[in-house]
Formats: sequence, C-alpha cells, structure tokens
Amino acid sequence: MPDLANALVYYVVFLFSTTLHEAAHAWVALRGGDPTAYHGGQVSLDPRAHIRREPFGMVILPLLSVVLTGWPLGFASAPYDPQWALRHPKRAGWMALAGPVANLLLVVGSAAAIKAGIAAGVFYAPQRIHFGDVVATNAAAAWPAVTLLLSTFFCMNLVLATFNILPLPPLDGSAVVPLFLHPDAAVRYQHFLQSQRTFALLGMLLAWRLFDVLYQPLFLLAVNALHPGAGYH
Repeated sequence: MPDLANALVYYVVFLFSTTLHEAAHAWVALRGGDPTAYHGGQVSLDPRAHIRREPFGMVILPLLSVVLTGWPLGFASAPYDPQWALRHPKRAGWMALAGPVANLLLVVGSAAAIKAGIAAGVFYAPQRIHFGDVVATNAAAAWPAVTLLLSTFFCMNLVLATFNILPLPPLDGSAVVPLFLHPDAAVRYQHFLQSQRTFALLGMLLAWRLFDVLYQPLFLLAVNALHPGAGYH
C-alpha cells in the first residue's frame, strides 16, 4: 500500500510541474505569434486553466494512480494553431522545447536549494538514494518534509524533462527536430508530423522502452553531480 502522505506530495509536485511545463509551451507560442493557448488562458501558472483543458489527465488519472501505485501517471496539453506551425516550424520547435526546459529549470532550482541547505549544515547526502530521496536531514520540525519536497521536485522534473524530450511522436522532442533542419526540410517534417498522428501510440510505446534504458544512468549522473564524491551507483 503506497504511503498516502508521500503520494499526495508526489501529486502536488506533478500538478505544479505539469502546469509550468504547459504554461511554458503557451508563453513561447504567444511570443512566436500563436495566441491560441493564450486565448485559452494557459499562459498562466494557475493550474485551473490547465485542468479545465485536461481534467482527466491532470486530476482524475493522476489521483487514481497515485493512490493505487504511489506514482502520479497523467498528461496535459497546450493548444496551438497547426497552420501557424506549418508556416513557422522552427518557432513551433521552440514552443515544443520550452516545456522540457521548464522542467529542467525546476531540477536546477531544486538542486540549488539542496546545495544551499547542505552549505547551511541543514541537509546532507544520504547513504543511499532513490526517487524522492536524494537529500537527508537530521534537523527537526518541518525539515524532513522540505527534503521530501525538494527531492521530489528534483526527481520528478528530471523524469518529465527526460521523457518529453525523446524525439518520438507525440512527445515534445519530436517537434523539436525542425530546429536542426534546413527551413525547407523543417516544413516537410512539420507536414509529416501533422499527417502521421496514427504513430502516436507506437511512439509512446517506444518512448517508454527507451526511457527505461536512459533514465537510470541520467539519474545517477544527476545525483552524483548534486553530491560530488558520494559515488552513487
């Protein structure tokens, strides 16, 4: 049976992190000339705007999965104009990249807070690490809850950034590809993405297999950078 207190923390972090991810997509799209998500209210850190678009993916499914398994499984999306993406495939690429970058910023921000806590003598590197447990404390009061929150932000956003940047449809990474293509090839690729939506399920299945291979080495690299000399393996 999952620890419901930890499960609730995981859901809150998932909700905030996913909201920032989608708001980043929406903001960069607006800056690039597509106000679709802006008109939907999604250039916002208020999760209600994003929940209204995907109530099942942001509330029902993650709450069910977090209670049953301890892990929030969910999804969200930001609307955009496909014709705008065809006209400006590189701008659409920056829009796609913005979501994973937002998650990476949360990884960096939580790492900076952990480092500050270590420098202050409040936190220390744990003997063993796993998801949601990458920093420890001997301090009383609310500090154990703070270490759980920071650890969860660090780990979950590393998961979200790694998974979403995989270059397989329908993930963000597939829409980032035009940034590396000649303009004419970028337009052709954007046409391909929009005409081959039937590959989305296959892409998700392949992404999960690839993620299983990639995430653990990246996680170990990240926590060893967080705690130099700890030698986690």
